[in-house]
Amino acid sequence: MPLVSTGELVSEARAAGHGVAAFNVITLEHAEAVALGAERAGAPAILQISENAVKFHGGRLAALAAATSAVARASSARLSLHLDHVMDVELLRAAHPEGFSSVMFDASKLSYGENVKATADAVRWGHERGIWIEAELGEVGGKEGEAPLDAHAPGVRTDPAEAAAYVAETGVDALAVAVGSSHAMTERTAALDHTLIGSLAAAVPVPLVLHGSSGVPDDEIRQAITSGMVKINVGTALNTAFTGEVRAYLDAHETGVDPRKYLAPAREAMAGTVAGFLGLLK
Repeated sequence: MPLVSTGELVSEARAAGHGVAAFNVITLEHAEAVALGAERAGAPAILQISENAVKFHGGRLAALAAATSAVARASSARLSLHLDHVMDVELLRAAHPEGFSSVMFDASKLSYGENVKATADAVRWGHERGIWIEAELGEVGGKEGEAPLDAHAPGVRTDPAEAAAYVAETGVDALAVAVGSSHAMTERTAALDHTLIGSLAAAVPVPLVLHGSSGVPDDEIRQAITSGMVKINVGTALNTAFTGEVRAYLDAHETGVDPRKYLAPAREAMAGTVAGFLGLLK
């Protein structure tokens, strides 16, 4: 099936009062698992490649993007291609020739004024090329290389009035907000601020994005969507499923050397995780 645009999937989900999930792709098996899980769930999904994943592949986007796109086009599910957590402007500019319909431009580590300027520039560049732009306001935290961040610390959460001004000043198409989740959580114990989610949804005209959803329990995700979240990002949960299967196989087969023997169950475990998350969003 041809690639669908991220903007289309997010708009449809928002209009229906549903969520749409975006899953991080690191290897070919990740992409295949997302496609398989989406097919099983009968739901659309977003395949997203982060700047950190690009760095893992030697800073070269083209091969991973081409493989992920090929998997998506061969699938019967409606899938889009998204470039996530981009801080490098050169990587942002690589999105268009590689077929991405959307980019999350991350200037959240800058001061508010610098964030607005950099993001507005990214939005102008993206919109001239038909690319949907997501940005972040607040501190979600937890990404590799960052100092530990308490998701409940004062000043970390996204302020609704500031969010409204930020969206107006930058022209972004979606806004990732800090409401109690954190990246890289391996246990699903995050408690979200649903009152804040509702206030943010009322304050801004664009869809809200929940980063760090791997650490959010099922009921919290469902309530977050009811409160106004639309795009639900999932990464670590796939890696947890993947690594668990690889570790179990290697523990049981100490002399095994064929990676297909452990990559196949790892891919299957990720597909099950994908289908499980997609089932929450309907």
